[in-house]
Amino acid sequence: MTAQLSKKSEAWSARFSEPVSDLVKRYTASVFFDKRLALFDIQGSLAHAEMLHAQGILSAADYAEIERGMAQIAQEIGAGQFEWLLDLEDVHLNIEKRLTELVGDAGKRLHTGRSRNDQVATDIRLYVRAAIDDIGALLGTLRAALTDLAEQHADTIMPGFTHMQVAQPITFGHHMLAYVEMFGRDAERMADCRKRVNRLPLGAAALAGTTFPIDRARVAKTLGFDDVCHNSLDAVSDRDFAIEFCAAGALLMMHVSRMAEELVIWMSPRVGFIDIADRFCTGSSIMPQKKNPDVPELARGKTGRVYGHLIGLLTLMKGQPLAYNKDNQEDKEPLFDTVDTVVDTLRIFADMAGGISVKPEAMRAAALQGYATATDLADYLVKKGLPFRDAHEAVARAVRACVDAGCDLADLSLQQLRAFSDLIGEDVFAVLTLEGSVAARDHVGGTAPRQVRAAIARVRAQLAG
Repeated sequence: MTAQLSKKSEAWSARFSEPVSDLVKRYTASVFFDKRLALFDIQGSLAHAEMLHAQGILSAADYAEIERGMAQIAQEIGAGQFEWLLDLEDVHLNIEKRLTELVGDAGKRLHTGRSRNDQVATDIRLYVRAAIDDIGALLGTLRAALTDLAEQHADTIMPGFTHMQVAQPITFGHHMLAYVEMFGRDAERMADCRKRVNRLPLGAAALAGTTFPIDRARVAKTLGFDDVCHNSLDAVSDRDFAIEFCAAGALLMMHVSRMAEELVIWMSPRVGFIDIADRFCTGSSIMPQKKNPDVPELARGKTGRVYGHLIGLLTLMKGQPLAYNKDNQEDKEPLFDTVDTVVDTLRIFADMAGGISVKPEAMRAAALQGYATATDLADYLVKKGLPFRDAHEAVARAVRACVDAGCDLADLSLQQLRAFSDLIGEDVFAVLTLEGSVAARDHVGGTAPRQVRAAIARVRAQLAG
């Protein structure tokens, strides 16, 4: 792609005998969505110009003019005064055309030693890097909000579930910390993805490099990249870094969706474990009593949207030969929408965490409904010397008797309990309480309130670091 723009404002117009049709212009243009790369494009162009000047390829006067022109363009874009033209196809040609209007031939010299191919690859990497940094900060905010909620309810007992059936007592604080851990791994994945994003394509030019004596390491340092892309064909043609980011985003949204699902279930009057602040809910156009958890429901739905973008980008890349192909113009909208969806979701979930009201009485009542301390009774018998499989059978028979009688294990008398094992003594009743059950799981990762508070301290130290 040439460095100069013709009078017809097309970088390649001298090669063609007829103009591009209006339909083709609309079909191939990207300016109305890739203009969000504008400030990253300016940032990359200034670093490129600085290097060209340092290498003696661009004069000091031209470099100064480019700096002046780019400053004005950035100001115009920030003020909403920049005129985006469909005829100029994309963000890069729009900015270059405006720069040439402002500074003349100096603007035409900026494209020396580069192509739009390595230019756009650089812009996207700068964009994704900034998005990862924003998402990392938002994940920290969400984790802190959930940790605060966990601390408030380190002792609040609720049923833990497997197969959506009451399994064992846990604390609500412990449950919230499970999501804190999930979102912590999401932050780790984003940070790891950033390492592969943060490599500079600029200097690869169209596909083979350039004949000019450029200094790629200098540009990388100026832009804060850790390294350069070491193969020019790969640098301009692959979007695996964007796909990896979308994969990390899809995993993050999966965790959001799991949490959203539980919030929806818990808020149902049939469960009634929590309430969500009114500002995150809506009513019904016909049923005046309704309070619908729209934010969690919509987040659950938006997860599918992000999954779709990941599959779309994988499909986009799978059949492309080296090097750059126009197909890659289709990478931006799914990438941009993934960023927007993840950022907006994290921001609203962090706010919503502070608007969750817990109903401890309902949680406790539910924990008493499903023989949640049955495993504790089995463990009790094992500690008395009974093999675990025999203990399991004895407790299963006890549970069956309770089901028939319509009572809980803790409601049985000592004499009734001893009918299932003569190893049971007076000390069994401490084991059969909800508080005793959670307190007994006093090890790293356990649900004991002491361990929940220790985990909270660990998370807070991690977030502060």
